[in-house]
Amino acid sequence: MRFKSATVFFVAFSVATIGPTLASGAEPDMQAEVPAAILGLGAPPAGQPVSYFPIDEATVGYLATPEGPGPHGAVILIHEWNGLVDRVRQVADAFAEEGYVALAVDLYSGRTGGNREENIALVKQARADPARMVENLNAAVAYLRDREDVSGKVAAIGWCFGGGVALSYALGGDNHEGTAVFYGSLLEDPEQMQHIHHEIYGTFAGQDQGIPPEQVEQFVAALRAAGIANDVHIYDDTQHGFWLYVDRDPETNLEPAADAWTRLKAYLRRVLGD
Repeated sequence: MRFKSATVFFVAFSVATIGPTLASGAEPDMQAEVPAAILGLGAPPAGQPVSYFPIDEATVGYLATPEGPGPHGAVILIHEWNGLVDRVRQVADAFAEEGYVALAVDLYSGRTGGNREENIALVKQARADPARMVENLNAAVAYLRDREDVSGKVAAIGWCFGGGVALSYALGGDNHEGTAVFYGSLLEDPEQMQHIHHEIYGTFAGQDQGIPPEQVEQFVAALRAAGIANDVHIYDDTQHGFWLYVDRDPETNLEPAADAWTRLKAYLRRVLGD
């Protein structure tokens, strides 16, 4: 499978590569290299519901914590268009297994969608009040930083709708240390990018009709123009949503999902480490 890296850019230098592949040699057990959750094989969620947004009792997130007293880095997980469902809770458990305190937020006040029409309605309602979404995420950051087992460093990670929200939050939310965008809505204005004060991670699908590679390349150009360090990759053969739902097409999705997971873990070590 051919991978394409749109760019890997750090402030000190710039590197562009085409067609990176995983290490050669004996074939690895790819299923062991990604969270079971994204294969559709996740165990029942083992964390706990939490009320982190005081002004809305209907907003209930999901908290997964690692073993040991910490302090640990923390991640906020921002759901897709259908809301906070078990797939996202299981991914939160996977981040806890990696040593992070993981809070999966709820931007829909406890609601989830069961079909396209319901999902679109929920997205429209949330996007109609962007200030409330920022307030929700600010409350999530405050909740995490108040915990004794959290180091104080927090990164936001989102998929699809949540990826776009994560990027917007990097522009206008409380200061945090990282933003990871999986095939979410993008910006192309270097002036707006000046409000971002940390490295950006991005994973995108080469066959995504909604966010085509050309748009990703324009996004990267804007990041570069603003001097924002980034690790942004396009995986040529994949469709929108490939990472969170590898099981939709495992033959195509598994290898790039493993590569994206390896990159994400390295990214989180950079931005949340000591």
